[in-house]
Amino acid sequence: MNIIRNGSKPSVKASAAYFTGTVRIDSPFQADGEGRSGGAIVTFEPGARTNWHFHPAGQTLVVLSGVGWTQCEGGQRTEIRAGDVVWCPCRKRHWHGASITTAMSHLAITEMVDGKNVEWMEPVTDEQYMDGPLVTS
Repeated sequence: MNIIRNGSKPSVKASAAYFTGTVRIDSPFQADGEGRSGGAIVTFEPGARTNWHFHPAGQTLVVLSGVGWTQCEGGQRTEIRAGDVVWCPCRKRHWHGASITTAMSHLAITEMVDGKNVEWMEPVTDEQYMDGPLVTS
């Protein structure tokens, strides 16, 4: 058993190459040996979001606090709130982040496939981020 103590890994500012706005990543973990799962607590300030991306084995998001938005390519923006669990299907292009007015934190859990857990793409534009109706339930 391996215990990673709270505070033993410093917070990291997310790379502007993959995120828009102010985003912090805390306590990233990656399974050792034959394990494939990894994850992080990601905090998005209002208006902050990921680039478009997909995960070869999908992704589970557990919203810990705040209000966020997520969208799969071709679908509608959907509001996500603390306590919600979001499954992003394998290889489905999507983005997620905070709402325009409220910060949001989530636990992101992914699995490695051939040494990779994410494929990053272009930024979500302001127009895409604000486009169309918002599904709230």
